[in-house]
Amino acid sequence: MAESISSVQKVSEEEWEVRVQLAACYRLFVKYGWTDMIFTHLSARVPGEDNQYLINPYGLLFDEVTASSLIKVDFDGHVLSGDYPYNDAGHAIHTAVLKSRPDINVVMHSHTRAGMSVSTMKCGLLPLTQQANEIMLNVAYHDYDVAVGAEEECERIGNDLGDRHLMIMHNHGLLSCGRDAAEAFYLLYTLENACKVQVDSMAANTDLVYAKEEAARKIGEYGKVKAESPSRSSRLAWEAVIRQLDAVDSSYKN
Repeated sequence: MAESISSVQKVSEEEWEVRVQLAACYRLFVKYGWTDMIFTHLSARVPGEDNQYLINPYGLLFDEVTASSLIKVDFDGHVLSGDYPYNDAGHAIHTAVLKSRPDINVVMHSHTRAGMSVSTMKCGLLPLTQQANEIMLNVAYHDYDVAVGAEEECERIGNDLGDRHLMIMHNHGLLSCGRDAAEAFYLLYTLENACKVQVDSMAANTDLVYAKEEAARKIGEYGKVKAESPSRSSRLAWEAVIRQLDAVDSSYKN
């Protein structure tokens, strides 16, 4: 199916590189089991175009997504290139973040079992693991609203996110954002793992050990996104998962 989509013509080298990285993220979602059939979505701002972004064609499975099949959309909802429509809820969520955060270039949204489970918990993310503590100070929360396509809902998403890079969307799922694909992917990976362990630990029906408050604070400060540059951990992890992806299937680059 993906091969039937017309090739992208005359894009800049910078845009092509972003397309390749975003397509890699879709394949990584498959690898790590974060997909929800054709639903959920990942986006990247078009380099040099503040009000345009790339997103998956609605209807393709994530292992069908390639760099050339990604569609280009502006914030007003016009498809600028590509042969498929976009997911309306996806457009609402991604424009909400990209409009409110000029420092952000990549946004990821997931409906994983663990992420959705924690999204239903009043307690939110708990300080049970090092990974949870690393991102704890960077997690925002958003109350569920079925009118996800409404303008006021988009504004509320942006307001709830504030200056953070992760969001637990109550009764819905998870969201991450970053300056590049490496940062957004690493943050979502960390949150997803923290959610998995929290669900498993709570299901064990035994008393839990919570991290000491001072230790949790220190690792939280360490894990904060620094203004100067993406973390070394995100960069090294990204390079490693791309090597692994390329060793198996590099067709996402097409």
